[in-house]
Amino acid sequence: MAQLPPGIRFITSFSRDQWYRAFIFSLTFLLYASFHLSRKPISIVKGELHKHCGASSEVELNSYKEYAAQIQPVKKPSNVSQCGWEPFDKSNYKQLLGALDYSFLCAYAIGMYLSGIIGERLPIRYYLAVGMLASGLFTAMFGLGYFYNIHNLWFYIMAQIANGLVQTTGWPSVVTCIGNWFGKGRRGLSMGIWNSHTSVGNILGSLIAAYWVSTCWGLSFVMPGVIIAVMGIVCFLFLIEHPKDVSCSCTLSSVKMQHLLIDSENCSVSLNSSAAVTGEGRHGTSAISFLGALRIPGVVEFSLCLLFAKLVSYTFLFWLPLYITNVEHLDAKRAGDLSTLFDVGGIFGGILAGLISDRLEKRASTCGMMLLLAAPTLYMFSAVSKMGLEATIVMLLISGALVNGPYALITTAVSADLGTHKSLKGNARALSTVTAIIDGTGSVGAALGPLLAGLISPSGWNNVFYMLMVADACALLFLLRLIQKELRCNADHTL
Repeated sequence: MAQLPPGIRFITSFSRDQWYRAFIFSLTFLLYASFHLSRKPISIVKGELHKHCGASSEVELNSYKEYAAQIQPVKKPSNVSQCGWEPFDKSNYKQLLGALDYSFLCAYAIGMYLSGIIGERLPIRYYLAVGMLASGLFTAMFGLGYFYNIHNLWFYIMAQIANGLVQTTGWPSVVTCIGNWFGKGRRGLSMGIWNSHTSVGNILGSLIAAYWVSTCWGLSFVMPGVIIAVMGIVCFLFLIEHPKDVSCSCTLSSVKMQHLLIDSENCSVSLNSSAAVTGEGRHGTSAISFLGALRIPGVVEFSLCLLFAKLVSYTFLFWLPLYITNVEHLDAKRAGDLSTLFDVGGIFGGILAGLISDRLEKRASTCGMMLLLAAPTLYMFSAVSKMGLEATIVMLLISGALVNGPYALITTAVSADLGTHKSLKGNARALSTVTAIIDGTGSVGAALGPLLAGLISPSGWNNVFYMLMVADACALLFLLRLIQKELRCNADHTL
């Protein structure tokens, strides 16, 4: 009998269960990357919504308006402001742009607390697919303001609020799905790799939005809206919520899971006391209550830490391109392209955080170490970025790694640890509520960061960086008790 080709041997070397898990891993990666892809355009388009113009430009503009009024006395001229897109062409543009960010993120933070509770009681495939289709609609709706020449601030604010609410369907759903398929077998490194979908989505969203921003910024929103809507259809057609649905085994390795439980029972933040579990869910598993989730040791501390860590991360997400435009004097497209380096650094930061936390078996200490390094790095970034493009590139990569590392670790591996508490008896569906609490609290910081940046930046960008350094210090402060507990546990083992 002839020997099988190498490609076929490679395919058959993996079991059916492994192929299904690889498929779910990749699919959820792409699904949530599309969420971040659709959030990124607003930060890229800010440089186009408001352009810096001098007095001479204003004189030319007034002359043009007078000429337009003479040759077209009946027809109202379209927006011809060389300072940007009305109403963002005024001197208070930073506050108005900050209001757009705050509208989205405040709605996202409020909706997240409800989304986890709702999501674990509904079929994930339907819940996630509907959320993605609605998100595509509202993302494109913002861009339609360009094509229909809309200059009402409330139109754009309402589009942001609606989009923020429907986007909350994403994170609890994909984390719950991953929890169903991978259970306690998930570790920091694998989750760090998986969580790079955040940075990948940001990079793709930046590149797509930047391609049209200078010529037709409406398409910078419409195209990402179409992409996430298409991915919503893909979700409806292909997402498998639970391995039981295709007769796959529910656990990766029962021996490994027991080993993790035994090793972590005394020292792990997430596996050392009981929590209240109430209510019956689908497949006969229990749904954890909101208060029960809060009583899991570490949930409150990591939630508050994420609040400040996400404040820093989302300030960069929404304001970095405009900062680069102001400091480096680049156009909106080049600034958007350059800002992707922050997310490239974030990919390596998330993977590095997971790898270190696996090696040390200390989640809180790993986050604390990166937060401690992030604060002086942000100060260096504010100083070095004014020295030239090369220095800005280096600092973008380093800052991205240190800022996004703790954020990635808390939202993935830490949430998985806390959501698979021993009292939950292997109920991965409770991950939806635990994840929603942690990410919802973090989203409060995500809403405050861009708002504060919009209010503070008129007094100087240096003050924005001081605010970010204080936020990093606060994030570290909330982890001190958990870090002390991990170090004491390590000392006890040594003795």
